[in-house]
Amino acid sequence: MGCSCSEFEGMADRQFTAAKAAKELQAYRRGRLGATTRLLRDAIVQTGMNHGTLLDIGGGVGALTFELLDRGLTGAVIADASAAYVTAAREEAVRRNRAPVVKVVHGDILQLPLVRASVVTLDRVVCCYPSYEPLLEHAVRRAEDVVALSYPHDRWYVRGVTWIENSSRARKNGFRTFVHPAVRMQQIVQRAGFELATRRSTVVWSIDVFVRRGALPNRRS
Repeated sequence: MGCSCSEFEGMADRQFTAAKAAKELQAYRRGRLGATTRLLRDAIVQTGMNHGTLLDIGGGVGALTFELLDRGLTGAVIADASAAYVTAAREEAVRRNRAPVVKVVHGDILQLPLVRASVVTLDRVVCCYPSYEPLLEHAVRRAEDVVALSYPHDRWYVRGVTWIENSSRARKNGFRTFVHPAVRMQQIVQRAGFELATRRSTVVWSIDVFVRRGALPNRRS
């Protein structure tokens, strides 16, 4: 990883502050959903895999979790390294009467003893880790049927913007984001027994949904 668990959580707290969590939660309550969150939600639903339980890694204020619960999933765990986002997600779970079926946990994902779930999501999370391999390996071990993630395209203009943003963040709080190779990330997920069911994209982001081999035809039959 290049940094300890406590260091990562400290950087996450400095980057994902209470003010940022409040702004994001307010936007969600007004019906505004981030593009990657919306595309992940729709792709999971359209593959017919919107059932069972969810593990939302780096789930933030819980937008993707609540959207998927509204569309068929029956329970969820939200895990996030930002204390402010964890607080916001818990408050929103109560507000939406979802607290009985939503557990929100705080900490570095790689250090948490998370349970297995039918669907595991990582919405704009892989780019927060300098080493994507242990994160994805951690995620696929906990996925029974689906692994769904969004990540920045490995393209020159995305790398350029990321470099500029990191230069500014480094002076403020030490937090950095990373652009990882899509082919290598896909190989890790596929080696765990999943196949790419759908891939969507924006100018900056790629949105992938992987389904365990053999699960998709059975679910649709």
